[in-house]
Amino acid sequence: MNSINRRSVLLAGLGVAGAGALAACSASGSGSGSAPALVEPSGSAVAAAEKKRTSTGKVHSLTLTAAPATLDLGGGVTAKSWAFSGRTPGKELRVSAGDTVAAELSNQLPNKTTTSIHWHGIALRNDMDGVPPVTRTAVRAGANFTYRFIADAPGTYFFHPHVGVQLDRGLYAPLIVEDPREPLAYDDEWVIVLDDWVDGVTGTPDEVFAEVKQGMNGMHTGGSGSSSGSSGGHDMGGMDGMDGMDGMDMGGGSSPSASGDGMPMKFMLMGAESDLLGGDAGDVKYPYHLINGRVPADPDVYEGKPGKRIRLRIINAGGDTAYRVALGGHKLTITHTDGFPVDHQRVDALLVGMGERYDVLVTLADGVFPLVALAEGKNATGMALVRTGSGRAPKATVRPKELNGMIMTASQLRAADDVRLPSKKADRVHRIELTGGMAKYNWAINGRAYDMRNPTAAPITVEEGQRVRLDFVNSTQMWHPMHLHGHTYQLGQAGPRKDTAIVLPKKKLSVVFDADNPGQWMLHCHNAYHGEAGMMALVAYRA
Repeated sequence: MNSINRRSVLLAGLGVAGAGALAACSASGSGSGSAPALVEPSGSAVAAAEKKRTSTGKVHSLTLTAAPATLDLGGGVTAKSWAFSGRTPGKELRVSAGDTVAAELSNQLPNKTTTSIHWHGIALRNDMDGVPPVTRTAVRAGANFTYRFIADAPGTYFFHPHVGVQLDRGLYAPLIVEDPREPLAYDDEWVIVLDDWVDGVTGTPDEVFAEVKQGMNGMHTGGSGSSSGSSGGHDMGGMDGMDGMDGMDMGGGSSPSASGDGMPMKFMLMGAESDLLGGDAGDVKYPYHLINGRVPADPDVYEGKPGKRIRLRIINAGGDTAYRVALGGHKLTITHTDGFPVDHQRVDALLVGMGERYDVLVTLADGVFPLVALAEGKNATGMALVRTGSGRAPKATVRPKELNGMIMTASQLRAADDVRLPSKKADRVHRIELTGGMAKYNWAINGRAYDMRNPTAAPITVEEGQRVRLDFVNSTQMWHPMHLHGHTYQLGQAGPRKDTAIVLPKKKLSVVFDADNPGQWMLHCHNAYHGEAGMMALVAYRA
């Protein structure tokens, strides 16, 4: 992959954001002794918080049917997957701030498969968050359930399941909450959904997880004790199963040829390296990277007129891939991240981790231009086209120079004045250590893999009204996009307001939020496979 241009805004600050700027009254940890009493997802505190939300009284009713579908990805590529109403991304849901969403989920998935819908980034009432078994039970096959909540914060969001690794199938769609007092001036919008695609092409996400969770220790070592392929330049011979290698850099080298049972390693990716991401870029080999459900050979096309100003709402719905996004021949002006406004920044490209969203403004030039999403560290791209005039479409493999220009990440952004949290001493601090590694694929938080069978064990507790600081300490050799449900946090004292942020390997990132949405909320890595392996925890309000 091309090296990063010296003009780039590099990521030295991404993993550190004002860790020492806020004092704290209490130490981290879940405490000891008897388990604390917690606010119930449908309890009176949740109902009281819902009554405080500003409502327009308008209700958007819709049905989302989750069912098997044969999807046309363009260019003659079809995939057998699961999707909402037979398409991916699903149909965009667009409401105005303060409107009520009444979305009936009809589960028509096969083999008695349960599912749910998580409304990613929305600070909604806890019992509608769609996280079984925490907030309510999963929706059984053949059953229906209606999610009903007020969407009171404008912004770019999306929705997806929160069961197993269903995130990496086709069950997702954009959710746009419009601002009735929109301050930005622009002529049109284009919603951009990025995704890394494997389902129904080379395998299923469940097959991917079954393979990668073997970890590097699951590699077939043969009679001599030597691995069948190199890993990050490390000699694996004579290491007796690599028991001591949790956290060792597993990037680089060739793909292992076989798993512990001698079967070929079909899905595990080796050698994905990115300076922007601090080293190892990802675990999974994807045959395609999509923009709006299309392969680069047959891309989605936006048709407009030169001189028009458009708003791109960029959503990374992927399972294991960060994307470096640029529009050939254009500068991008970043206006929002994760739904919240920032001081505007004019850049060539931006880095978008799984679960993150960015809004940008761009003034269109005359011609045909590639919108490229470079799969960071994976030497592959997704592409869409902007057509405002005559000209031939670029090749599907095009990589515009903007990809190596000024690259913006969240660490360089600053929250807009009207959404910046007031400076305040933290009432509660929690150390959130990200642990594990590729050796055993034992991803966890504070050394404890989350147990869905005992979801309220060892909660990270907060109390309503507190200012809370989370100190993410990444002790692993890989980056993690950390997502908090039901809230937005601020990076450091004046950084952007976000619900998902990249924490680089061996770095610390401190974020603060106000505990103003009672209930039980997931905090987890938005890499679908890291989360399913156990890199999740429960942030719960004390009753």
